[in-house]
Amino acid sequence: MRRLQEKKHITASCRISRRVVYKNNKLLYTGTQDNLSDFLEGIYQVLNMHYPKYYKMDRLSRLGLVAAEVLMKGSFRQEKYQSDEIAVVLANANSSLDTDIRYQETIKTIPSPSLFVYTLPNIVIGEICIRHGIKGENAFFVFKQFDATFMEHYVSNLLDNHLARACICGWVELLREEYKAVLMLVEKEQSSRTLLFTKKNIIKTWEFDHG
Repeated sequence: MRRLQEKKHITASCRISRRVVYKNNKLLYTGTQDNLSDFLEGIYQVLNMHYPKYYKMDRLSRLGLVAAEVLMKGSFRQEKYQSDEIAVVLANANSSLDTDIRYQETIKTIPSPSLFVYTLPNIVIGEICIRHGIKGENAFFVFKQFDATFMEHYVSNLLDNHLARACICGWVELLREEYKAVLMLVEKEQSSRTLLFTKKNIIKTWEFDHG
């Protein structure tokens, strides 16, 4: 007999692109900085993070870290879960290419060990997990474009099979000055502001844009 699957909900969302940050579809921050690094630091300051390791990270990890901070801050009762009950599932289109290019440039003089350690895309997951003490299932996928069907199936499988009770999932993409982060917090709980975790609502969250 097929086991009844519990409904899952998007309990929070975050979108960072084109110098703006949205939390749960509400404008949180608008940047006026000329370059991406300064824009990300502006978000970092607004969030009042006080996390010195931030300045040692590559830009992809910085984007992922501040997006996760926006997503979780004030939205996630992490104390409800054990550290190994929270999963992180991310994807993008260009892997760690932004950092790979920057590392390649250093080879012309002195190779940079600090950049070399970030030449894998899953490092951004590691940084998020270290920051928030997360020890659950994690995976990073590389697709040509965001795949809502895959994300729904993969995350639902984790929660339905009790491999996780909550999941941070979405897209963290950065190459040169082009970037986009869309993260969702998925849980089984429900409130007046949550959306069912379905392909339709994943796409709705992905496509949301007020400008």
